[in-house]
Amino acid sequence: MKIFYIIVFLLIHSVVFGQSQVQVNIPTAKEEAAYIWRNIRDISFFEKHNYQVSMPKGPLMEKLKAKARKNQLTDEDYTALEKFVTDKVYRKADYEAGYKAIQKNLSLLNKMVNEIGQMKFKWPFKMYKAYQVNLTLYGPGGSYDPDRGSIIIFTTQDGRFKQYKNPINTLIHEITHIGIEHSIIRQYNVPHGLKERIVDTFVSLNFKQYLPNYRVQNMGDPKLDNYLKQKTDFANLETIVQKFVKKK
Repeated sequence: MKIFYIIVFLLIHSVVFGQSQVQVNIPTAKEEAAYIWRNIRDISFFEKHNYQVSMPKGPLMEKLKAKARKNQLTDEDYTALEKFVTDKVYRKADYEAGYKAIQKNLSLLNKMVNEIGQMKFKWPFKMYKAYQVNLTLYGPGGSYDPDRGSIIIFTTQDGRFKQYKNPINTLIHEITHIGIEHSIIRQYNVPHGLKERIVDTFVSLNFKQYLPNYRVQNMGDPKLDNYLKQKTDFANLETIVQKFVKKK
């Protein structure tokens, strides 16, 4: 009987420890400064494509953006920015509302991630044991890193987010991006609009019961909808994308 309970104990814990988990992080002043720096360096790209980019205010920021447009930024500029953010801008309390908003529904996000882990695909959906969600008050709205399993999400001091009131909509979207980035998107050179439609369709078909306000963006070729009509169609996503991209 003791052996039986030990086996059950081990089986339960192997399932628990085998699950993915999402962790939410408030950045340090240096981490936020590094992210702001990356956005400053890309300021010409953002302006060319009409992105709305949130930045700290002040003469230094205007100076750095002007230098970035001319590709004249230096190591000394980075040092000045880091000091400015640390001394004048950063307050950990500014992230608390956004942090709490995500934590409020984090169990649902973890549930959805683990449901993805149970799905059967004929192609590799990239999963991480731990996904890192990093808050920011700056930048164009967020991004994902498929090589690290990390997400940057924009929030405000009063805990609001872009696109959705409930940030879990955005986070499961980004986790799906991470899952298909290498095996599908880069492998078959899928264009941006079609990539977004694949991700939106995946989330909508699989998790609409949890996220009733989730929206499929008006991006990509709507003919894709003829290929992805139900959850099980995603088992053959690689084959579908190959045929669809080839037809294009």
